[in-house]
Amino acid sequence: MNTLPLILAALCVFAIGYRYYSAFVTAKVLVLDDRRRTPAHVHEDGHNYVPSPKWVLFGHHFAAIAGAGPLVGPTLAAQFGFAPGLLWILLGAVLAGCVHDLVVLVASVRHDGRSLADIARTEVGPFAGLVAMFAVLLILLVTLAGLGIVVVNALANSPWGVFTIGCTIPIALFMGLYMFKSSPGRIRVAVPSAVGVVLLLAAVVGGRLFAQGGAAGTLTFSAHQITVLMAVYGFVASVLPVWLLLEPRDYLSTYVKLGTIAALVIGVLLVHPDIRFPAVTSFVAGGGPIIKGKLFPFLFVTIACGAISGFHSLVGSGTTPKMLDKETDARFIGYGAMMAESLVAVLALIAACSLFPGDYFAINVPPEAYAKLGYHVVNLDQFSAEVGEQLAGRTGGAVSLAVGMAQIFRGIPGMQALMGYWYHYAIMFEALFILTTIDTGTRVARYVLQELLGRVEPRFARSAWLPGNLTTTAVVVLAWGYLIYTGNISTLWPLFGTGNQLLATIALAVGTTFLVNMGKARYAWVTAVPMLFVGATTLTAGVEGIATIFWPLTRKPATAFQGYLDSALMTLFVAGVVLVLVNAAVRCVRTARGEAPPHEAFGPPTSAEGVPLRCC
Repeated sequence: MNTLPLILAALCVFAIGYRYYSAFVTAKVLVLDDRRRTPAHVHEDGHNYVPSPKWVLFGHHFAAIAGAGPLVGPTLAAQFGFAPGLLWILLGAVLAGCVHDLVVLVASVRHDGRSLADIARTEVGPFAGLVAMFAVLLILLVTLAGLGIVVVNALANSPWGVFTIGCTIPIALFMGLYMFKSSPGRIRVAVPSAVGVVLLLAAVVGGRLFAQGGAAGTLTFSAHQITVLMAVYGFVASVLPVWLLLEPRDYLSTYVKLGTIAALVIGVLLVHPDIRFPAVTSFVAGGGPIIKGKLFPFLFVTIACGAISGFHSLVGSGTTPKMLDKETDARFIGYGAMMAESLVAVLALIAACSLFPGDYFAINVPPEAYAKLGYHVVNLDQFSAEVGEQLAGRTGGAVSLAVGMAQIFRGIPGMQALMGYWYHYAIMFEALFILTTIDTGTRVARYVLQELLGRVEPRFARSAWLPGNLTTTAVVVLAWGYLIYTGNISTLWPLFGTGNQLLATIALAVGTTFLVNMGKARYAWVTAVPMLFVGATTLTAGVEGIATIFWPLTRKPATAFQGYLDSALMTLFVAGVVLVLVNAAVRCVRTARGEAPPHEAFGPPTSAEGVPLRCC
């Protein structure tokens, strides 16, 4: 099957979803009102609360949410064939993922920029808030580890990637100072953006030249060394003012991300390669070489982003609501950024499925296991020669995605001799794509931990208290750094995928309660239906994951501790989600029967004059 009708159909679905469904949700359900001041203006401090231009904040938000999930998840899920993953990405994003992101962002903005756990406390109840806070923190730490392990695998022994990624830090510092401090009272965007893009392109080209030079060894690091360097970066990025490094770096990264995505869309339209995979493979019944479980429920946790992602709820209730200039910007940033990520997932699936199955499995399966599958390589030896690296057995999804992307770019007229260049560029693109999520995620985890510790020591709840910032950041970084240092993709990705979708279930439950308490019970189905579907699939995956993936590790002395740890974490995830769901259901029923919502709940939206708002 040719990819051209697939990409055109996907673009049409996204256009219709944004034009009509997002308009319905923002107007009828959420009733966005620019007269209501956002936390960025109410608490403006130049550090965490900074009113930001819509496009700048879109860049930060998109860079923060678009991590490993939309790239690696669809690539691994190609094992089941192209049809199941494509349908889940398109329908899941438009009807569930984008709505999830938008509702959480608006709920946080209307709760003074507070975290998802704090919104659960005010909308559902104190017990649900406490459970959600612990669940969010644990799931977030595992999520950061799951994303980080992909960065480690991509940058290990890659001086080009390390050079280019490293250069983005001083470039972002320059942009932050220029954008926010060069003209007092004014945010400058055009000049620093143009200069930043030029410098970034120079860093990409310079990275290849550096990697070919004699000094390449100075930036050639092992996986453990990359883990330590990434932890140091995550610590520094989380404690610096958001405008100095985090926001400009994510904004800069978005140019690379969106530019590459646009180029890949154009490449697919020009080259329109054939899909080499069947619509459905025999592995839908289980027993696959990459994902051991059946299509249901493991497809829905393997594609952990691109369709719906709980991690987005932490960004949407973390840094982004503290920088939103006006309420109506939430539609473009919340719904639109998730839709852009979904497009990335579609492109990743197309790139992976454009490989012959023999080549795809040869990359993603260890050689000894591949020999038992009965497949034969077609173009892999030629690709390895052109790239200059051995590609067989490079598991984890990142390498096969890079090969698929490079193959598409090579098909553009005049690009046939540049397979090696495009492959290494794609590896750099993936690493940059993912790493921008780590810095934002670390800051969000710091916020959650500060709120939790603030119940014991009130000073921790103050974001301006430096000792609290340093202490909580160190704890967060050490936690996800340890999981990366001692784990691998085969154990961390299932834990990340399931935990991530369980977090989405919590966020949808809180969002549903927020709508019911707001007097919008008749529209609560926009979050309740996705919550029921995602909850059912993910709770099933969690239970099956313990039985088939994590608990078997306890039978071997070398992996026993990891098996007990992963099984305990998954058990806590499942228990926490069930408790939040039960409490949310009770709260919704009580409100629907006429009981007043909790006194701290947002309640029905009103204008500045106290008059209830109605939609036309």
